[in-house]
Amino acid sequence: MNIHRLKSLLSALLFLMLPASFASAQYKVAIDKPEIVEIKSPDLGGNSAKKSFKPKDWMEIEVKFKIEAKDKKKQFADKVTVKWYVAAKNPDPKGKGFVLLEKEVTHVNVPIGEDVFVSIYLSPNSIKRLTGNDRVSKSDINDAGGEILVDGQQPVDKKKGYFSMDKKVGWWTSGSLSRYDKIPLLNKNETPFKILWYGRYAEIEEKR
Repeated sequence: MNIHRLKSLLSALLFLMLPASFASAQYKVAIDKPEIVEIKSPDLGGNSAKKSFKPKDWMEIEVKFKIEAKDKKKQFADKVTVKWYVAAKNPDPKGKGFVLLEKEVTHVNVPIGEDVFVSIYLSPNSIKRLTGNDRVSKSDINDAGGEILVDGQQPVDKKKGYFSMDKKVGWWTSGSLSRYDKIPLLNKNETPFKILWYGRYAEIEEKR
């Protein structure tokens, strides 16, 4: 094979092996630390039959971020994927330490150059199963963090789109954490808050 052709082929292969964020360099993302918020079940009864109802606590974990695009004409990202990780106290009576709760949420039509909020939730029943009581306490969560991908790419910045509440990012890869699927994290559309604060949050992709 011609030596020049071989060099060209090797260069092309090396380019394809580069991370998408390095090869394309299309986005930067500024991400705030996650915040834990206690919110009550909303009363959405309207003019239907009145029922005895005592609002219970939900736990909301919210993150604010802003996307910057290399192409200044680009106004929206088609898709933004948020990979959420929550370390919570082990709810099993014989369990020790913390367990890992996970959730991946894909958002669509996400504006560029604006503050955008995304969130996940623990239901009242999940809170009670996790903590043994009906009240939300931040002390029941060891940490919350994750990763943001824009159009499938890692953003081009030092943090690579990672975020964390207290600990150094990447704590969710620790071998001391075991995945726990009995308690689900919920996206906003999976809660009664789906129709609330609509302009504040990024749209969630509906599975079809």
